[in-house]
Amino acid sequence: MKFVGEHILSVSQFTRSDIDRLFDVAEKMIPYARRDKVTRVLEGAILGNMFFEASTRTRVSFGCAWNLLGGEVRETTEIKASSLAKGESFYDTARVLSGYSDIIVMRHGQEGSVREFAGASRVPVINAGDGSNEHPSQALLDLYTIRQEMHGQGKKVDGLRIALVGDLRFGRAVHSLCELLSLYKGVEFTLISPRDLSLPEKYLALIKKRGHQIEESEDLHSGIANSDIIYMTRTQEERFASQNEANKYRGLLRLNQSIYTEFCEPNTVIMHPLPRDSRGEAQELDEDLNENPNLAIFRQTDNGVVVRMALFALILDVAEQIETSSRKVNWYTDRRFS
Repeated sequence: MKFVGEHILSVSQFTRSDIDRLFDVAEKMIPYARRDKVTRVLEGAILGNMFFEASTRTRVSFGCAWNLLGGEVRETTEIKASSLAKGESFYDTARVLSGYSDIIVMRHGQEGSVREFAGASRVPVINAGDGSNEHPSQALLDLYTIRQEMHGQGKKVDGLRIALVGDLRFGRAVHSLCELLSLYKGVEFTLISPRDLSLPEKYLALIKKRGHQIEESEDLHSGIANSDIIYMTRTQEERFASQNEANKYRGLLRLNQSIYTEFCEPNTVIMHPLPRDSRGEAQELDEDLNENPNLAIFRQTDNGVVVRMALFALILDVAEQIETSSRKVNWYTDRRFS
């Protein structure tokens, strides 16, 4: 991938060399994300942040990443706040808003919607989630986190043992992550879910085609043993036909400190794309794990900023210009990243 001027719509666009290049740039973004330095390399540039489906981390993370590069953000949230609610087409919306922006990040509840929008856009578009289909930037930041966590243990992504737990049918972050991990060698996938929420066949077929080992289970305790990474997910209740149907699965697979201590290896890393459902009837990732040093969920969110900064820098061809407009920060930043 050349990156410059490209849409980022699917992880299928990435090779391992593309990923390495992205992560190399992400590493250079760390001083800016940690508020050691400031850069104004995108001063005057405008991000169109278009989120037609609920989001906290992804929307704010993209906006933060853009601001840290010196750009300004214009946001649209919810369909009812846009002319799509009046019947305007994706084509018309894309043609108009791409005239106001230098790049657009879009989330929408309909599968394929972001690709359709990008087809009419005059500027690059990044898919921030299209229904239950894909979530490329989440998978990239998850992979970056896995690489960092494994490096800290003297391991690599090649040969990774990962347990993916929960709603694997509708979890778009899982779909994209599985496709990225399949680019590596000798990954062992343990897929733990209720039978009706199992990973879609096309991802199973891809993983098998690329020569990886798959084990499917409905039992959390045996499934998470012998794992380097546990990747928990919530029940994607917004994808179900009714709340009652979703409620059948909420709380079926729960990880807490007691289960972790009994069944996991001492250095097993715990990840979650967030939000985790902390309501009593769900609790797929218990808050009693908050002080566990292997809980990486907040390291994931921090990593999301540098990965998204790197995407912006590569797409807009400023990765080699970051330092030209950088300086030290002049405000208090201690403790935030300790």
